[in-house]
Amino acid sequence: MARTTPHDPPPSDGRPLYGRIAALLLDELRDGTIPPGERLPGERHLAAYFGVSRETVRQALDVLRRNGVVTTDRRGSHATLPGRPVEVPQSLTFPVGARSADPCALDRATVTWEAPPPEHAMALGLAAHRPTLVHRYRSVAPDGRSLRTAVTSFSAVALAEVAELARYRDRADGATPAQLRRAYDWMRKAGLTLHHRDAITQVGDASSVRVTRRVHDQYARPLEITDLVVNAEQDALVYEFTSPAAG
Repeated sequence: MARTTPHDPPPSDGRPLYGRIAALLLDELRDGTIPPGERLPGERHLAAYFGVSRETVRQALDVLRRNGVVTTDRRGSHATLPGRPVEVPQSLTFPVGARSADPCALDRATVTWEAPPPEHAMALGLAAHRPTLVHRYRSVAPDGRSLRTAVTSFSAVALAEVAELARYRDRADGATPAQLRRAYDWMRKAGLTLHHRDAITQVGDASSVRVTRRVHDQYARPLEITDLVVNAEQDALVYEFTSPAAG
């Protein structure tokens, strides 16, 4: 949704509350706030946004479905009413910063279904030894020198909310190539606002740095944690930024 603060409850005009909520949602569909084909936020988010109950939101969505302006499938409700095109924020390529500047570098990425490193499990709120989707990335120079490596563990929330990620479980054999470059796009299209926090430190006396990236959503739920090691010498720094959800 475009606003970051809750919507004021609509004034009474003789219509039932769910009808007024349906009208407000229809306005946002018409003006392109929710682009055609995009997934609407979940019932819990909409209830907080409009200051009403989830049952009221459910009834409002039923009205819109009967009028043919939204459709619902197992992944949620999607806008079908044509609206104004909206600018799509520039996408972040996953893993951020993993690709080397060397045009001759060779990339390889795979996924496994395994227990993540203990520090990853703790950051993601996973029980010890509980398996999850783990992505491994390596960039090497033509002479075989390692330029960059990255290990990413995804949370149970990410796998439950993002169908494209969940489908990789069946291919997580550690051998099949798995470039998840659109992972952040998939998260945004699932209605998640992505908050990134990167801590960058030098690795010992070596000319390399470690980037520990943590990503959570608008509900402070962890989505993924990445450890990226880059063959470069830099001062330590920490920076944060947020990518808005698509819907």
